[in-house]
Amino acid sequence: MHSVVLASPHARARAHALVEKAPQGFVCKIHEPKRTLEQNDFMWSLLTDISVAMPMGRRHTPDDWKAIAMNACGWECLFIEGIDGRPFPIGFRSSQLTKSQMSTLIEWLLAFGAEHGVVWSNQGDEN
Repeated sequence: MHSVVLASPHARARAHALVEKAPQGFVCKIHEPKRTLEQNDFMWSLLTDISVAMPMGRRHTPDDWKAIAMNACGWECLFIEGIDGRPFPIGFRSSQLTKSQMSTLIEWLLAFGAEHGVVWSNQGDEN
């Protein structure tokens, strides 16, 4: 399997050549890159701050807040009951988000936090 990041004219030419050489019936996928490690770190920082702030009096772990936020952004995330009776999220994982989807999630977290008076520990970070 070949993967080419379309970052230059040379890379685009390589991708084109690979498509031309591919046998009949092969599949070519072009997709947006997945979220960055910096976005992931920033998301977890925001989720931790929200968890500590307990907006609306809700006490949830950062993992729970992630699932709540992903659901609020329109990505399906199911909750099932664990052995201890606490619900936990299953389904869509943030590691599968694209850069733009992760930006949407981060923007939602920032707006939600601002609406509920969350104090951010990483002021000035970028998404």
